[in-house]
Amino acid sequence: MRKPVPAWEPLSPAVLADQIGSYDRMRAAGALAASPRGVTLFRHADVVAAAHDVQTFSSAASARRAVPNAMDPPEHGAWRALVDTFFTPVIMAALEPRVHAIAAPADPTTSLLGATVGAQPPVEADIVSILRNWTAGDLASMAAALGVVVWFLATQADVQQQLRARPEGLAAAIDEMLRIGDPFLVNRRVTTRAVCIGEHELAAGTRVYLNWTSANRDEAVFGDPDAYRPERNAPHNLVYGIGIHACPGRPLATMELVVAVHALLQATTCIEPAPDAAPLRETYPLGGWRSVPVRLR
Repeated sequence: MRKPVPAWEPLSPAVLADQIGSYDRMRAAGALAASPRGVTLFRHADVVAAAHDVQTFSSAASARRAVPNAMDPPEHGAWRALVDTFFTPVIMAALEPRVHAIAAPADPTTSLLGATVGAQPPVEADIVSILRNWTAGDLASMAAALGVVVWFLATQADVQQQLRARPEGLAAAIDEMLRIGDPFLVNRRVTTRAVCIGEHELAAGTRVYLNWTSANRDEAVFGDPDAYRPERNAPHNLVYGIGIHACPGRPLATMELVVAVHALLQATTCIEPAPDAAPLRETYPLGGWRSVPVRLR
């Protein structure tokens, strides 16, 4: 006889106050848990298996049309093929010089930080307001990823100095930092038939959440989830997903993050936590950090 799926509340104050710690504890207690919104899978093997089994775990779980994220084969294939044409190595190589130019010192954001209004520098809220007006498009994912990377560097001085000396390792290093503090929490699926996850059975039509953040910290795969091991952990890293819905924008995101972090490292000799403020965690449905106060020298 199959065991009932244990219950949890992912939006409880305790979970929202420490999402990564909560996921670590839930993963240790069992493979999955149910809330009124659906069933969450916590373990790496189950998340990978569900992501690959598109016949059982349908991505058509959104109330709105989402191309190609909420599509299943065969419809997904043609749309994904179209999207992939915008992220080829040739296009990334042509775009990279422009990204370097944006990241270099003397850009408008850097100038704004040194500007004055009536002989007074603008306060942080004013700077944020101006930048928000200047910003077009959805940059939330890049901002979340940069927050995780910058805080990791600020708290790991040895890694910071290694990457200053050997920036060719930035891509792998950034992927590993994002694995440790994955800001991209979950993706939704819906079961098309009854399916067993360990000792539990899910009925057809069950809404399922693939918890990437938890899977990326699974001790059965990574050992100590906080240990920084870029090469060893790379084959199992799920920051950009896996299966047919793996993020098509990964080449662009990787290139932009490498350029941004390289520019930051080259413009500084030290990145360290600010002495007078603490970082604030983001809360569901977002992950990572809401703010990371650091001091640049």
